[in-house]
Amino acid sequence: MSAHALQRPIVVTAPPAMRLVPGKRPSVDDLYPRLFDAILEQRIVPTSRFTEEGLAQAFGVSRSVLRRVLARLAEQQVIILRPNLRAQVAAPDAEQVQHILEARRLMEVSVVQLACVQATPGQVRRLRELLARQRASVEQGQQGAAIRLCGEFHLLLSTLAGNRPLAQFLNSLVPLTSLVIARQGAFTGAWLEQAEIVEAVERRDAGTAACLMTRHLDHLQAKLA
Repeated sequence: MSAHALQRPIVVTAPPAMRLVPGKRPSVDDLYPRLFDAILEQRIVPTSRFTEEGLAQAFGVSRSVLRRVLARLAEQQVIILRPNLRAQVAAPDAEQVQHILEARRLMEVSVVQLACVQATPGQVRRLRELLARQRASVEQGQQGAAIRLCGEFHLLLSTLAGNRPLAQFLNSLVPLTSLVIARQGAFTGAWLEQAEIVEAVERRDAGTAACLMTRHLDHLQAKLA
């Protein structure tokens, strides 16, 4: 792609299912999954630069709400924001991906062990609800949503662990991993492996949970290698 092409604004048309309900004042929580899904489904082309105005029009939201969502995605390293330049979707290279996965493995083993101690029955149900939504998204061909929900499982698990620094650290790694997964092609879901992790957490079996998380992340790394 030429340098000139990269500078052109990318206009994204949100499909009907993604548009906000007429008359409802959109919020950051409304827009975030819709915009992230569009990025994961590459309806916003990786490495392209786009305008706030174009995205706001495509998704039917105000620029103030859009800016807050872009800031959230920038915090998660999915979007790159620079002064006086258009926002840009991140494009991590192979070495960055390797480092991200290595860091995740180190952190998430601790996270799942802590979750085995901290998680309540209600929180375990929330994990299972996420898995059900991920599976439904895969079956309905909603690749972006399925990938995002796969990552949200890990973020929720980190929240349940009760260690805020760990959760904040993973918040900057997991969504970026989702972006890399999306570029690898068809996503078949990870709910079966994640369901085994949930069962171990429910049993408070920290040893098994750690082994299952390591296996899950090993499989992910093998797919992205």
